[in-house]
Amino acid sequence: MSETLDLAIDLISRPSVTPEDAGCQALMMQRLAALGFRNEPLRFGEVDNFWSRRGDEGPVFCFAGHTDVVPTGPAADWQSDPFRPDIRDGLLYGRGAADMKGSLAAMVIATERFVRKHPDHRGSIAYLITSDEEGPAVDGTVRVVETLQARGEKIDWCLVGEPSSTQRLGDVVKNGRRGSLGARLLVHGIQGHVAYPHLAKNPVHMAAPALAELATTEWGQGNAFFPPTTFQISNIHAGTGATNVVPGTLEVVFNLRYSTETDDRKIQQRVEAILDRHGLDYEIEWTLSGRPFLTAQGELLEAAQAAIEEITGHPTELSTAGGTSDGRFIAPTGAQVLELGPLNATIHKVDECVRVADLDTLTAIYERLLEKLLA
Repeated sequence: MSETLDLAIDLISRPSVTPEDAGCQALMMQRLAALGFRNEPLRFGEVDNFWSRRGDEGPVFCFAGHTDVVPTGPAADWQSDPFRPDIRDGLLYGRGAADMKGSLAAMVIATERFVRKHPDHRGSIAYLITSDEEGPAVDGTVRVVETLQARGEKIDWCLVGEPSSTQRLGDVVKNGRRGSLGARLLVHGIQGHVAYPHLAKNPVHMAAPALAELATTEWGQGNAFFPPTTFQISNIHAGTGATNVVPGTLEVVFNLRYSTETDDRKIQQRVEAILDRHGLDYEIEWTLSGRPFLTAQGELLEAAQAAIEEITGHPTELSTAGGTSDGRFIAPTGAQVLELGPLNATIHKVDECVRVADLDTLTAIYERLLEKLLA
């Protein structure tokens, strides 16, 4: 059994459903301490985090990731216990295998190998690990970053181990992410009897033209790195459940994913202008989950592309598609940020898995990346 597979199995065996860590971070810190890392546990609220660093000088290369996993869903739907890792047909099954305990194991083993070969490497190697990535992401990476900024500690290069690959390991690297702006819209009407509509005001009828305009508006074309901005309604509710009552309110939850070509303030203004133009009596509550970020060029991107091609024999594609990641909290500090990890086909699904062979390949890529930047 390979070192990376062995560590991945140990991590997956710990039921760290968000925001629980279940001892994963202690295991990682123990191994890092043996390499001369200075570990700093940082607990905020119910969330465990840690910052660990080897070296006092810059540049600082940081591995970032999370030990928490999403709930398993009905365990009976899994072919094997989600927290008892099982290897079948060359695949390692278990919750977190791809998202992202396989990556965490590869990071640690790659670091151990690199430090043994280069004990006097230049700069610093750091780890920023949280148990709050799959949850609200309030007391996790964002709080650690705030702590680092308060004392003037800076990350130059950050590799987030999120599962970025699609068809084969390393075929896609995320060099940015779209911004995510959500809203809860409450449209007020007047409740009444459906047989007397003149005595009521139906908020569904009033809001429908505005919602149609929001859904068909061109919000932005994106650019060479980002696709066009999207608007999606995720939840809509009105009524009491009775068939003879005009509802008094309509609640709509929607989200926009946007590029670096615009910002959240401009989007909010455009949305509210449409609602106002349709004469709605409304309240709206905005939630900014993360602003867009982009690492278009730099040493980290060049080193990652070269490392992937040298280890796998294939080039890699850059992408900003998908959801958000904790990279959104690190990039605004000025760090170059990339996401590179295993295939994402089974993440958050029943029977989540990762290719056993990919664990060793990912370890080799991470090690080569360290060599290119810090050897």
